[in-house]
Amino acid sequence: MNAEKIRGDFPIFKKQIKGKPIIYMDSACVTLKPNQVIEAMNRYYKEFPACAGRSAHTFGRKVTEEVHKARVIVQKFINAKKTNEIIFTKNTTESINLIANSLDLKEGDTVLTSDKEHNSGLIPFQLLKRKSIHHKMFQFGNLEDFRDKLTNDVKLVSTVITSNLDGTSQPVEEMIKLAHQNGSLVLLDGAQAVPHREINVKKLDVDFLAFSGHKMLGPSGIGVLYGKLDLLEKLKPFVIGGDTVKNSTYDNFEIEDIPKRFEAGLQNYAGIIGLGEAVKYLTEIGLKNIAVHEQELNRYISGEFAKLGIEIIGNLDSEKRSGIISFNIKGIHHHEVAGMLNESANIMIRSGMHCVHSWFNAHNLDGSARISLYVYNTKEECEVLVNEIKKTVELVS
Repeated sequence: MNAEKIRGDFPIFKKQIKGKPIIYMDSACVTLKPNQVIEAMNRYYKEFPACAGRSAHTFGRKVTEEVHKARVIVQKFINAKKTNEIIFTKNTTESINLIANSLDLKEGDTVLTSDKEHNSGLIPFQLLKRKSIHHKMFQFGNLEDFRDKLTNDVKLVSTVITSNLDGTSQPVEEMIKLAHQNGSLVLLDGAQAVPHREINVKKLDVDFLAFSGHKMLGPSGIGVLYGKLDLLEKLKPFVIGGDTVKNSTYDNFEIEDIPKRFEAGLQNYAGIIGLGEAVKYLTEIGLKNIAVHEQELNRYISGEFAKLGIEIIGNLDSEKRSGIISFNIKGIHHHEVAGMLNESANIMIRSGMHCVHSWFNAHNLDGSARISLYVYNTKEECEVLVNEIKKTVELVS
């Protein structure tokens, strides 16, 4: 994989701030966009800016065709059996909320999540307590604890594949098998996994999978919910209105087929088309190549951090942390670290609790600085980062 060549597709890298290049290392939050994605979105606005599935004119037919193409691209990307098992949402958050509010959970049922869930994978199930639906947690990545918590009342396991906090992943294949043996359904949060490794829903036999376009070189405001068709048929409508019904009277309505019944109102057509282009782009690079590239960069940074005595959160083995390095420097607040890197060398990283407040609060930490790498990051950028971190460490040594 040639990161330098890839960077040529990203117009943002032509930009300089205060005469210095941009070093973007916040891709776990949102990734940058290549020209191919930007141009695909612009084609919609410039050439056929109309409604899909409603109007029979030339523009309407064209956007309907392009949306269908994108759905097929996403279907093949995660190896879903059927095209209509792909539902377009705003993001991972909406996809998880759709399941939380549409699944037929009854009083006394339990939802099981890990202790490292993003707020989007935690709060929707905390809210279900109002309906007397229970919520309990297992220790992230701990199969023995998962087995112990997987009791008969657990109707849904909802958990993240890869943590956005530290980049570590869970053995979801084994977890799915255990859950199904228990009669439990499984929803996976793939926001940090789908852009970085091959996810085959058929092989995993997962019931539902949620992920976002903005974390995989695609536009913001577009996400995906995959679900097995027979299970999607059993879900109650979550948001209802335009395009979700075939017919209506003053007293009743006839619900649309899947996936339309879950795609209410005018959709983000440019976003859907852009997502399809992003998936094509990632497929051409190869997800295995992306994983190797991230690990090489992570290995280098982690090795240099170890020499400096910097505390890395999570598994110390860089091979287990994809492209994420969450860390703290003793004596300097994480927000200060991020601010200093930004001011000195245009190095853009994240600081805070990364929407995993629950875990940080449980461990009496007020957050961390977080580096997150992707296809466009280079060894040279990592060397600049390490040098700037050395200067920061020297300030408190």
